[in-house]
Amino acid sequence: MGVVDELLRARAEFERGEWRAAYDTWRGLPTSGLGAEDLERSAAAALLLGRSGEAVDRYSSAYDARTADGEHEAAAMCAVRLSMTLRATGGRSAAAGWLARAERLVSGLTPDRAAWGWTAFVRMFTHLETGRIDEAAACAVSASDSGRRSGDLDLLATGLCAQGRMAIYAGRVVDGVALLDESMLEAEGGVREPVTLGHLYCTAIEGCQEVSDLARVSEWTRRLSDWCASQPALVMFTGQCALHRAQVMRARGAWDEALEELDAAIVRYLQAGAVDAVGQASSERGDLLKLRGDLAAAEEAYALAARHGYEPQPGLALLAAARGQRMAAVATARRLLAEPGPAVARSRVLGGVVEVLAGQGEGVQARRAAEELEQVAALFASETLGAAAGLAWGRVQLAQSDAPGALPYLRRARQAAASLDLPYETALADLETGRALLELGDIDAANRCLAAARTVFDRLGARPAADAVDALTGRPTRPAGLSRRELEVLELVAAGRSNAEIAKELVLSERTVARHLSNIFGKLGVGSRTAAAAFAFEHGIAAGSGGALDRGAGSRRG
Repeated sequence: MGVVDELLRARAEFERGEWRAAYDTWRGLPTSGLGAEDLERSAAAALLLGRSGEAVDRYSSAYDARTADGEHEAAAMCAVRLSMTLRATGGRSAAAGWLARAERLVSGLTPDRAAWGWTAFVRMFTHLETGRIDEAAACAVSASDSGRRSGDLDLLATGLCAQGRMAIYAGRVVDGVALLDESMLEAEGGVREPVTLGHLYCTAIEGCQEVSDLARVSEWTRRLSDWCASQPALVMFTGQCALHRAQVMRARGAWDEALEELDAAIVRYLQAGAVDAVGQASSERGDLLKLRGDLAAAEEAYALAARHGYEPQPGLALLAAARGQRMAAVATARRLLAEPGPAVARSRVLGGVVEVLAGQGEGVQARRAAEELEQVAALFASETLGAAAGLAWGRVQLAQSDAPGALPYLRRARQAAASLDLPYETALADLETGRALLELGDIDAANRCLAAARTVFDRLGARPAADAVDALTGRPTRPAGLSRRELEVLELVAAGRSNAEIAKELVLSERTVARHLSNIFGKLGVGSRTAAAAFAFEHGIAAGSGGALDRGAGSRRG
């Protein structure tokens, strides 16, 4: 087969979305023999396969070819793609250099040319990095206007999505979400480039996640997942897809699955060269591990997040509080409360700040944080943040010994969390309600709330929260601090079951069972299944021994 036939095959494979086959065909041909269009398409295929370094090389060759032929507008588009790719993979100085080249090449163009609009879009990130939101928003408007005038639907959708994010950053959340909706309509109706479509999905989802719009996050994550699944060779965007799935799973109470998705997200981010993005996934993984009571693993996850430039707050403050490090926890929470920032960033930390400060008796500062959280919830028109604000106010009232005043807030929080299908947040409201009712002497009502909370915490494996229920009810804590799920796994290990059999019995993946078993070994200080089984028999955990599971609130089989 000749070179021409190979080129025709690569182009056809690319059009069918067969990225790996197309790239392998292009890679089998000498780069010097490829035209600019084939270089650009092969670069896009390399990006989709997670080979960002090879994509940069091919876009650079395409830029040289376009420049040599005097095709300055097309060369500017290569420079734009290079700037965007390098920015996403940590090459900030090189990204700035390629943006400067694009600016020079489009300086003589009018705004109705697509290259002019794409350059304005990339310029937006420079303004964002220096906190110039107004200038960044103007670039987003220029990009969408240029897309509309040039007929470039990819640019139009990208500009609208960017406008939506800028509006959210400026505090115009309702307008911003409407623009995100419009951008997704344009994206699914006419965007041609797969790289653009993937970026649009992820950007819109991130925008809605920032304002706690879980309904849209769930809907668009399903669409992104379907899109990724339709392209088996795809690597780019699969990390973001796994992260967004994990966020939805965590909210819905599927914590085992969420941890697996976060592990996958980190691997895929590294595979795609998007090392900066590892930080957020690691931080969210640390949050879940902390809720599970695995504080050492949570600390490791937070450290990884920090190494990748992501500050894992309020997770670190909550971790310090969980370890009894009062001064460190309060100092960090006070700093987070005092530190200025946009409402989007504040919404992510205020709930945790209230939890730390109220739990440590800092009622005045906790009240300030609760007031701000309620204001942000109203600004965002977010039911999720509204539920968080109700819980925050309940905690503040309890910290100030006002149990009667706490109850209306906690009822509001529970109703909102339950309506949004947020099991952990619903159970937290039940826990705090039980605490308030105990203080008021209504023991029967308190026990009903605490029992409901304990059932959810046990199912999720939320050991610290379950232990808080035990402390209120006087129930002895579980041996070695094992979570309810870990007790179930240990019981089956003592019964001689294999990991595969345990996975089938508990409806888990074998990977999750292996993780639980590793945690059990660590908590018990043993190194084998035999030693773990011996512990189970010694402490009455094994089936039929009348042990911890029998004394708990029901068994895993109901």
